[in-house]
Amino acid sequence: MRVYDIFYINGQWVDPIGQGSIDVTNPATEEVSTRVPRSSAEDVDSAVAAAKEAFKTWSQTSAAEREGYLRKLATEAKRRNADLTQTIIDELGLPIQNAAYQVDPLEIICESFADKAKHMENEEEIGNSIIIREPIGVCAMINPWNYPIWQMIGKVAPAIASGCTMVVKAASRTPSHLFIFAEMCEAVGLPAGVFNFVHGSGKVIGTRLSNHPDVDMVTFTGSTEASEEVTNAAASAVKRVCLELGGKSPYIITEKADLDAAIEFGINDIMVNTGQTCNALSRMVIHESVYEAAVELAKAKTEALLVGDPTNPEVFVGPMSSKSQKQTVINYINKGIAEGARLVAGGTDMPDGCTKGYFVMPTVFADVTNDMSIAQEEIFGPVLSMIKYSTIDQAIEIANDTPYGLSSAGWAGDRDKVKTIATKIKAGQCAINGDEANHEASFGGYRESGKGREFGDAGLHEYCEIKAMQF
Repeated sequence: MRVYDIFYINGQWVDPIGQGSIDVTNPATEEVSTRVPRSSAEDVDSAVAAAKEAFKTWSQTSAAEREGYLRKLATEAKRRNADLTQTIIDELGLPIQNAAYQVDPLEIICESFADKAKHMENEEEIGNSIIIREPIGVCAMINPWNYPIWQMIGKVAPAIASGCTMVVKAASRTPSHLFIFAEMCEAVGLPAGVFNFVHGSGKVIGTRLSNHPDVDMVTFTGSTEASEEVTNAAASAVKRVCLELGGKSPYIITEKADLDAAIEFGINDIMVNTGQTCNALSRMVIHESVYEAAVELAKAKTEALLVGDPTNPEVFVGPMSSKSQKQTVINYINKGIAEGARLVAGGTDMPDGCTKGYFVMPTVFADVTNDMSIAQEEIFGPVLSMIKYSTIDQAIEIANDTPYGLSSAGWAGDRDKVKTIATKIKAGQCAINGDEANHEASFGGYRESGKGREFGDAGLHEYCEIKAMQF
């Protein structure tokens, strides 16, 4: 069991002002894997004060200097890869065969924003004006449990590149990566106060970070409901707020698609990370002429997935992150059955061979209509809804009939046709014929899926103020 009892504030490991500790349960074994200290609002004040002081000098460093620190962090990420991987297995229950999907972005994204640091020194002449970028200031970063490393570095790397300082909070279920990342910052000599972190409940720590008068920006990844609290807390000081929230992403498959490849892509997408992915393609919208064939393929491919011990390299689907999350998913499966959807695979029983842990069977529903709860609400589990359409206009209407707009996908025989479909879907991203995610592209959603963007040039822009100087 990992035990931590100190935080990293102002370049030093310090005792928390808060009292007590938080135990983290391994969702596969139901045993405590990690114990971390509980911070208080006073710890937040100390961390913010350190970040505010550090900003005075850090914001004046050269882009080349900041680039150098990011490249050193990328090297450290490679060195600490095995340690970080173990935390993801122990705290999230992510199967080892998929761990690289969570851990490798730490190195990749550090290198990406090392390349972008120089953008901060670009000047643009427009008429009699010079347009420049300046770092926004002290940033509060509130991260989720489902992609803890990826989401953390997606905030931290652009902040470092732009010249901002930060206070970071991890989710209570997945905290260990922050302790390791602080050790990485210490190892590369990142100046004191640039990176600081605290740990504790969202109600106490998240609220104080959001309403702190010396915080200039809040960036939050999590549920739409929790984002309202963050936004309201930040509103009094009119802080910039960047939100990456939930989704109910559609996946349109046309009659001309390579059906086997299209279904393979869709099943892997919804089942990876046990469905605990904000941009998971949870609604598969399929042309009526190939619908039943698609259902049979989805059933076969889902039932072929091995569920169980995440340390087993053959396992693809691990446990839900917590007992409460498992119950939430079970409730939705029961709701889908009650609403009249056809249960094709999975269900509410414990998967074969699993006697403990928060496991749920990978589940597929057919004959889903878009007004059902399982088609409208974010389940955040390994549950796929298969919906039939007759015309492409109807498919696009189904795709957009949701309050969310984070991601989407399409598969057709003609890639240009999918591109046309993608332009009509109200979502921040669209995967065409199974194309992989791109760390250089922006990530973020429309409507209730959030505001602002992470990654790519747009991700750097979130941490900048734009100044026009007339001459």
